Amino acid sequence: MPLIRNSYGKGRVRIMRVKRETDRHEVRELTVKALLTGDFAANYTSDDNSTAIATDTVKNIVNIVARDNVGAENEPYAAALAKYFLDHYLQVSQVDVTASETKWARLLVDGAPHQHSFLLDSNGKPFVKLSATRAGSTVTSGIENFTFMKTTESGWVGYVMDEVTTIKETADRMCATAMDASWRWSKAPSSYPEANAKVLATALKVFATTYSPSVQNTMYLMGEAVLAAVPEIAEISMACPNKHYLPIDLSLFGRNGDKQVFTPTDEPHGQIECTVGRA
Repeated sequence: MPLIRNSYGKGRVRIMRVKRETDRHEVRELTVKALLTGDFAANYTSDDNSTAIATDTVKNIVNIVARDNVGAENEPYAAALAKYFLDHYLQVSQVDVTASETKWARLLVDGAPHQHSFLLDSNGKPFVKLSATRAGSTVTSGIENFTFMKTTESGWVGYVMDEVTTIKETADRMCATAMDASWRWSKAPSSYPEANAKVLATALKVFATTYSPSVQNTMYLMGEAVLAAVPEIAEISMACPNKHYLPIDLSLFGRNGDKQVFTPTDEPHGQIECTVGRA
């Protein structure tokens, strides 16, 4: 039976590039699929792997080229990735790269674009819950999956260290979450849309402009600020999964990551929740 066509490579390679040349950081998050076509028939039809390039190697190359092209737009990055394979492996005749971008918009603080804090585009799902009896009603507003991050000004040190602790302390890490939050009204504001917008703007300003020693502390400060800014709110509850961006170790390939190339991970994540209310 003839082998009609073949290709292989690596899919769903998630990569976050952070250009940190100035205080104004640029971010590009991609999910990459790189497929190779060429002299690989023997890999399929026999036990001859002499021309095979390991798919793990394909993943490493995606990361290496990302580090070497931190600031490149997506199209030049894809071109550089394809060129690497064609330049280094004679058995490769064609490279097909698909790179899907997760778009981040720069977070606005007091109307000005922030240097290193970002919001996910098409972000969040607002909701309202109302419970009513003849005696009265309770109104809760909120938002689900509201995703934001910053590329610096976050750390995690001083926690319990014992024989099963493996995470390393750091005073400078990326911080990202997809927050579910709800706030219970003690009375109706003059405008629900304006008040709800003020809740999010207030919380995000704290997130962007305050150094975070922990997600826990940042959540508390966000809740405290919201209650101060919107007096009609009785309490605010937040659940913030700690979405990790893990630095990629490229030292084996003669490159320093310099906190510019990360693997985005959604699972498992730290799940951190709190409610802040009035005394």
